[in-house]
Parts: sequence; C-alpha cells; structure tokens
Amino acid sequence: MSYGIKAYKAVGVKDDLAVADPHRVIQLLMQGALENMAKSKGCMERKDFAGKSSFLSRAMAIISSLQGSLDMNMGGEISDNLAALYDFMINHLGAASRDNDPAKVDDVIELMLTIKGAWDQIPVSAREEAYQMRATADQKMAVGG
Repeated sequence: MSYGIKAYKAVGVKDDLAVADPHRVIQLLMQGALENMAKSKGCMERKDFAGKSSFLSRAMAIISSLQGSLDMNMGGEISDNLAALYDFMINHLGAASRDNDPAKVDDVIELMLTIKGAWDQIPVSAREEAYQMRATADQKMAVGG
C-alpha cells in the first residue's frame, strides 16, 4: 500500500474518532486490535520478529484500553466477564509472541470477532439508554449523590 493511501486512511480514522460516539469508539478499537493481530500473523509467516512484536504489542495495548474502558460499577457481571476475557486475550497474545504461534493469535481473533459481533448488534435505542444512564450517574457523582 502506498504511503499516500496509508496516510489518508490514518486521517480517516482520526477524523472518525474525533466525532464518534462512545459505541463507535469501541468498534474502532476492536477493529484496530483485529487489524494488528492479522498483521502480526503475516509477520510471523515472514519471520519478521520485530514486526510481529510491534503489531502484537499494539493489539495488547488496544485490548488493555478496552479493558480500561469497562464501567465496573454499572456493568455488573458483563463487565466482570469482559475484564477476565480481556486478561486472557492479553496473556494469550503474549504467549503467541513468545512461542511465535499464529494459532494463539487466531484464538484471540475469534474471541474478539465474537465480542465485536455482539457489540455491533446493540440497537441504537439501547445505546441511547446507556448514554442517559451514564449521564445521570455522572451528574449524581458531581453533586455528591
């Protein structure tokens, strides 16, 4: 891919993030993790160990960001389960890097695709309800409630 196309795509993602609602930001993060994992597999096949490490590190950082974005107070059991799953993914990608094992990357890709598929199916009405609940909770915290 030419430098110009890469630069254009990077600007497009930055522009998308600048105006994205929280739901879209999570979608973009998941997509970024998936893309970095796929690139790491290509590096493994080419025996490009520096590239593999770089792409897996990026994927793990994105997954860590996803984990950090979980609302453990409002999310209940779902947040607990996702936090544990994200821990597993990060550890499994670390093992994939150490062992140079693309099958372990595939395991994490499959899990991320499942989570992303469910995330993508959240109806707009449910998203708006969640935004309202979050705003109400933030207001209560701001006034000491």
